Amino acid sequence: MLKQIPFFSELSDEELKRLEDISIVKKYKKGEFLFMEGEESRWLHLMIKGSLKLYKVGAKGKEIFLHQLNGMTFVAELANFENIKFPATALFVGSAEVLKIDYDKFYKDFLSNPKISVSIIKSLSQKLKIASEVLHQELVLSSEAKVAKFLVNHSDLFDTLKHVKIASILNITPETLSRTLAKFRAQELIDLDQNNKIITISQTKLKEFFDN
Repeated sequence: MLKQIPFFSELSDEELKRLEDISIVKKYKKGEFLFMEGEESRWLHLMIKGSLKLYKVGAKGKEIFLHQLNGMTFVAELANFENIKFPATALFVGSAEVLKIDYDKFYKDFLSNPKISVSIIKSLSQKLKIASEVLHQELVLSSEAKVAKFLVNHSDLFDTLKHVKIASILNITPETLSRTLAKFRAQELIDLDQNNKIITISQTKLKEFFDN
């Protein structure tokens, strides 16, 4: 299986055997935690398949959504490299499979390999981009822009999540979400059915809310 993972596809058979010896594969169900904010980061986590969300809990106990990760990706690897506790909580939103690698042994045996190091750097760069987008959303975007961006980028989630949950993800009140959706419908930017599922959406016009 390790040979099929792009990050490790160019390792020799001997290296793959060493990696196998320091790793375990664990399956998770929807609603289970990969780790909690503040836990020690002993394992390097590579989600092989599945979906999870990263979130923090604010001072008043409010959940602050950070990002949703899907498919094959490293999860919170910066905590390993900086030797810090996990800065957020990871919760599975569907069934998943994770390769858990003993980080100390991985650091000693594999990070000197330039191809693996480059893969890790690319992964970290992607996480920095995610962090930048979260900051932009919270500090720059208006409530209407947040909703417009969510509709454009996550229309599938809009049709599966309750509006209360979407409001929590966007860090706005459910009332603000309802008002914004009503405004978008009045302006014919979206059309929803009686179950609030998307029928049509004007992506170009909605993008104007957060591209300017």
